[in-house]
Amino acid sequence: MNMSAGVFQLPGTWRIRLLAVLKWLVLVVPMWVALKRLGHSPWLFWALVLSLVAFSAMRAWETSQRRQFIREARLPAFLAVKLRQQYPQLSAADADLVLRGLRQFFIAHVRSGRRFVAMPSQVVDFAWHEFILHTRAYEQWCRTAFGKLLHHTPAEVLGRDPKRNDGLRRTWYWACKEESIDPRQPSRLPLLFALDKKFNIVGGYSYVPDCSDIDRHSGSATYCGTSFGDASGGGGDADGFGGSDGGDGGADGGSDGGGCGGD
Repeated sequence: MNMSAGVFQLPGTWRIRLLAVLKWLVLVVPMWVALKRLGHSPWLFWALVLSLVAFSAMRAWETSQRRQFIREARLPAFLAVKLRQQYPQLSAADADLVLRGLRQFFIAHVRSGRRFVAMPSQVVDFAWHEFILHTRAYEQWCRTAFGKLLHHTPAEVLGRDPKRNDGLRRTWYWACKEESIDPRQPSRLPLLFALDKKFNIVGGYSYVPDCSDIDRHSGSATYCGTSFGDASGGGGDADGFGGSDGGDGGADGGSDGGGCGGD
């Protein structure tokens, strides 16, 4: 992959862009034809319904293609190099794991309906920030993955800012869903929330999946994932989880959720 010009080839780019255009064509063109030809005919209603159904199907297909792209497309090779320079304790396999965490964060953004998501990991945040510094490559990735630029926000934990809390809840909810973890009663952490502790990142955030493990220890510097399901901590879009009622989650996008984490 040639990175000398700051831009690299991304598989699936044109397919995703084509779907992004076609979904509007299948909505607008049939509606226009129906209105012109059917007028006040009883068939007009059903023509409009079919147009909306086709639009929804195309949009779901487009979202599915974006998620596949995020999971499978190659990330720039320099990201692993930068990670190992910044964190010498990381092996090549460790760096790849961190980049998998970055993909999980990107997928959380897509699955939340491209709403605001917050970054819960310092080591993944470093990789994200390094990617952003290579502006043209990052912009090209974002256009394919999201349809627009995803702006950087620093890594953080639950606090007093309701918007940030919602963003973290969205990230927790969809990271759990990506690994088939019950976000309200997690038996383990999703990758994105486990990396800082796993690699002993200085200033990183340490999480555990069961809050009862840390409630017994006052003064613990560990955050709890089940706290993400507590609406009293700043609210959420649905049942205490920002974004759990949106995106393309279908039956999985319901109102169950939860988890535990720490600093």
